[in-house]
Amino acid sequence: MARALGRSHPLVRLEFADRPERVPDRLVDPAAERPLLVLLDLNLPGYNGHQLLGDLRGRPELAGLPVVVFTSSTSPAEVEACYAAGADSYIFKPLNFELFRTVLGSTIDFWLGGDRPA
Repeated sequence: MARALGRSHPLVRLEFADRPERVPDRLVDPAAERPLLVLLDLNLPGYNGHQLLGDLRGRPELAGLPVVVFTSSTSPAEVEACYAAGADSYIFKPLNFELFRTVLGSTIDFWLGGDRPA
């Protein structure tokens, strides 16, 4: 993601979570800057992405934070489950890097309005 956005969106600051179970607490921490958008991959090492989506949507203080599922699954059941759990968008993550870069950049443009700091 960092490489894909580096040139096209240099003002977008990315933060990667190494412990998904800590993400909800991190996002409501008053001492930490809250992101404008969460990109959620469902295939998290050692953690269920659906559970994290549910945990995020279970926090009323995060209700206005857009959560975009950005994953490799194209299963219609997966898409439906994510929307039912409160995802704001579901985007298929292409394997081709150039297409990945285009799709990711378009996602950022749509949700953040272009090249503004995030």
